[in-house]
Amino acid sequence: MAPVHPLLWRSLRVFQVYGANTDVGKTIFTTILCRAANEIWKKERTTFLKPVSTGPEDEADDRHIERHAPGVDRRTLLQYDLAMSPHAAAKGKSAPSDKELLSMIYQFASRKAGHGPGWLFIETAGGVHSPGPLGTTQADLYTALRCPVVLIADSKLGGISLTISAFESLKLRGYDVETILVFQDSEYDNEQYLKDYFTTHHGIPVVSLPKPPPKVDDRDTDAKSMSQYYREESQRAATRSVLEHLNRKHQARIERLESMPGDAYRQIWYPFTQHKLISAESIVAIDSARGDFFQTLVPRTGGAIDEKDPVLQPSFDGSASWWTQGLGHGNPSLTIAAAYAAGRYGHVMFAGAIHEPALALTETLLDGMKNPRLTRVFYSDNGSTGVEVAVKMALRAARLRYGWGARTDIGIIGLKGGYHGDTIGAMDCSEPSTYNENIEWYNGRGVWFDYPSVKCIRGQWVIGIPEALKADLGDDQVFKGLSDVFDIDSRELRKEHAIYENYIERRLSHHISSGRKFGALLMEPVVIGAGGMELVDPLFQRALVNVVRRSANLFGSYSDSVSSDPACWTGLPVIFDEVFTGLYRLGRFTASSFLKSEADISVHAKLLTGGLVPLSTTLASESIFKAFESDDKADALLHGHSYTAHAIGCQVALESVRQMQSMEKRGEWNWAKEDDWSGSLKSPSNAVKPEVWSIWPWELLNWISNQTQLVAGAWALGSILAIHMNAADGLGYKSTAALKLQRALLDGDKAEMWNIHSRVLGNVLYIMGSQTTTTDDISGIASRIQRALALH
Repeated sequence: MAPVHPLLWRSLRVFQVYGANTDVGKTIFTTILCRAANEIWKKERTTFLKPVSTGPEDEADDRHIERHAPGVDRRTLLQYDLAMSPHAAAKGKSAPSDKELLSMIYQFASRKAGHGPGWLFIETAGGVHSPGPLGTTQADLYTALRCPVVLIADSKLGGISLTISAFESLKLRGYDVETILVFQDSEYDNEQYLKDYFTTHHGIPVVSLPKPPPKVDDRDTDAKSMSQYYREESQRAATRSVLEHLNRKHQARIERLESMPGDAYRQIWYPFTQHKLISAESIVAIDSARGDFFQTLVPRTGGAIDEKDPVLQPSFDGSASWWTQGLGHGNPSLTIAAAYAAGRYGHVMFAGAIHEPALALTETLLDGMKNPRLTRVFYSDNGSTGVEVAVKMALRAARLRYGWGARTDIGIIGLKGGYHGDTIGAMDCSEPSTYNENIEWYNGRGVWFDYPSVKCIRGQWVIGIPEALKADLGDDQVFKGLSDVFDIDSRELRKEHAIYENYIERRLSHHISSGRKFGALLMEPVVIGAGGMELVDPLFQRALVNVVRRSANLFGSYSDSVSSDPACWTGLPVIFDEVFTGLYRLGRFTASSFLKSEADISVHAKLLTGGLVPLSTTLASESIFKAFESDDKADALLHGHSYTAHAIGCQVALESVRQMQSMEKRGEWNWAKEDDWSGSLKSPSNAVKPEVWSIWPWELLNWISNQTQLVAGAWALGSILAIHMNAADGLGYKSTAALKLQRALLDGDKAEMWNIHSRVLGNVLYIMGSQTTTTDDISGIASRIQRALALH
């Protein structure tokens, strides 16, 4: 099923009518607007839509429209005969899924847009948070449609509070409330307060109209009275000014969207972008985002504009917005968490202080890691600075233990392609590459091991040994399932690690005998992210950790007494950069669990806040922490920034982490762990093998891995799918081998009007879902990938 589409056309002005409460006059105001629009724009069609209605059919709102707004098209999609909340009225009856209901609304609106210019007013049921048929509140249910809102205020006693609360609920979910309508009531005079409030605080016009005449028992008299009321109110200047205002807002929204790429091209300096190679036409204008999808401007393809074509289309966020998005764009729980902390704290000083969100997050992370070495949490603003903090911690601890001077040239041990951020210190922890070769202050400080990598090739899992290492490590190895690759215990019983450890020891001895000094082992566990989306043989990484920890004699001399504590670092401090791979990106709370190794320092960001706000944490052991204790303040960890541990980020992160932990406990990813989905990711012959799963089905991965004329190999783990294209240019990050596939996915499906927005790393195209991606969306994306590769 196609993803949910937003409702925006040039030809059709679509507005959603919400009420601050039930019985505030939604249908009456909507009738007035429909009737007035039909009278003013006589050559256009005006339509009323009620997605969900409850109560007797002859009393339904569309019947009211029929009686009092002649000439207006009307439609109710779902009618339940019991006069109660839709979720209660639908019990025991057939009800579409939320996605199906939204699709029904879109299809109806799309047909109306195809008939030419007009208006569509969509009236909700009850209040802003009245539930839909399946229990999702309307404020959450309809957000993906991105309809601007006409909010009907409550003119009764208590209505001011209800109206402001309804507005804030809509605002928190990204709705644009364009105008507020309210009945005149001299007793309570809510209209005047609401006019002053919304004009002053939000710049939103509030328009009041007289109440309808009191209902009388005689039906004919009542009908005549209401007809006269509607005739007068639809012709009132205030009513017409509302429609003119809505018409201007509609046009301005489209004009702004269409001008954004050009304006951005002239004024924005983009990250990781060679501006000489882009144009205004290549810039994607994002109107909004919900779930796993952006709502993006449909690019012009030349020629005249068809007013009936959609202005926006859904675009799957294939990079998870640079690896950050985990719980869906516009997640209301995260939004409310941010608003709560902003209202309670704003931003408060952190050095020498504490607030509940920071302490609660600290406790949650330390408990979730299940690593007895880690006892302290240091807060910073992003992954790169989190790594810089980690390196400062490790180098200080190593220098003091081994008695080196403060100006000693100390390097790190890492992996080829490992990349840890764009700040200078983090950049120096990476080998020379495209990312840093033209950076004036770059000075790579370390040695970087090449490593065996894992890919699925022709349906088999292959640990590929780089050509330069085959003399030391032997030939490629083939495994039946990815869980066999991650079965560390069995592989160590077969002594597979020995050849790795011997090689690592020889290389380290060589470098140290040449006078090199090292202060830390720094690596991304399991997956090298920015360095090419490489799945590293976990046994090699574990071997590297083990060799470093038992080789203190290589790195320097010190008293043996410092290593009596099993939680104390040995050899060198081990830093795991889990900025990308941690917090369920690979299906587990911590990627280190795949290695059966525990870090002395661990860095986390990206999924930490579910993709909402920047925040990073660097977790450290007590032995690392104590290296900074001294009577001299200059010996402290003198690192921080103004927004350290900002309460908004900590509260959002706490909500994000707890949500993902709850999802794991409830088994919400069990569908991806089933044999018929995971295929050879698992090893069906042995139930004790480590749990390895992916949201990407084995059927898709197997098919991709057999497209050997195009694909060098592929892998899937957790929410990541990586496709390594054959690259004749051999340029690594500069390779263009994956651009054609990326372009095909972005071109999308012209019939269903949706596409896939993705990023490439040289010859690698990767697609990343979230922790809430559905099987339905995965199936649609899988078919697009197969089609794009088949036409490559």
